[in-house]
Amino acid sequence: MTRKRWKPVQPHSLEHATRLCADYALHKHNRSVAQVADLVGVSEWTVYKWIADGCIPTRRIRPFEFACDATFITQWIAGSAQKLVIDIPAGKKCSQNDLMDLQNCLNKAVEYLSHFYREQRDVDGTLEGVTQAIKQLASHRENVRKANAPELELFEGA
Repeated sequence: MTRKRWKPVQPHSLEHATRLCADYALHKHNRSVAQVADLVGVSEWTVYKWIADGCIPTRRIRPFEFACDATFITQWIAGSAQKLVIDIPAGKKCSQNDLMDLQNCLNKAVEYLSHFYREQRDVDGTLEGVTQAIKQLASHRENVRKANAPELELFEGA
């Protein structure tokens, strides 16, 4: 069985985002819908209704995402407003492998763009490749910005 890669997953609707949060909670933390509902403080059927309808009250979004340990709803809301959401890094030291990963990601994004502009195909793959490159660059930008005042590594090695 192959391991599911959650990082590149992008929600395409509010219903999909809500379902992804619940699936992530089950897959990564073995939390059922009943356990998520208990953490949010609502009934299990309420969470099932949110998943089915994609109609979740605004004040419940962050508690639901916290209980699932996933931010797919927030990502979808930002994406639907034409905003790019990027995880802010913790200011960790950059290794040679991190720079090689960045270079590979940028090369892949340029390759996707080249194929797209020549053949006008694979819109989803091109968007995903470019988005991943932007995210990695933004992450390194944030690391550089925090270089003069890095965050404390309190739980490193724990």
